Amino acid sequence: MASEAEILDELRRLRARVPQLTGALAAGVDGLVLAQDTPGVEPERVAALTVTALGVAVRMADATGQGDFRELLVRGVYGYVATYAAGSGAVLTVLAQDRVNLGRLLLEGRRAGARIGELVDAEAAAAEQTGTAPAVEAPPKTTTARTRTARTPRTTATTNARTTTES
Repeated sequence: MASEAEILDELRRLRARVPQLTGALAAGVDGLVLAQDTPGVEPERVAALTVTALGVAVRMADATGQGDFRELLVRGVYGYVATYAAGSGAVLTVLAQDRVNLGRLLLEGRRAGARIGELVDAEAAAAEQTGTAPAVEAPPKTTTARTRTARTPRTTATTNARTTTES
């Protein structure tokens, strides 16, 4: 497992770069909290909900042919919840005020997710080399054959639906 202190440092740097963040946490794909900086929010509950939303987002991306999951953004009345892929075994979830610069949130969240992913994946690779089981393991991917149906061409001609009667 990547050092909780290293991940927590990255969460704090993220919160310093985006002052409108109200919380940030990193969790394994199994729902366990790796590190958190979420004052006033129950981190275990947010991590569990993150993994549930992650499952739906992964299936949605796959079903629509969009590829592997990268991020999920939820906007509520009072702000945003953004979840980012963090390597193969973790996710980053950030909470932000409604007045946050959304572009900045997305940019910095992606960067922090990538950095946390590097930390977690490096630790998993080191554990694999030494023969110890990694603490965070990605769920097995199921592959299904995808087929695409051909689209029917659009027609630009319109027919006049009005009829006339002679009297």
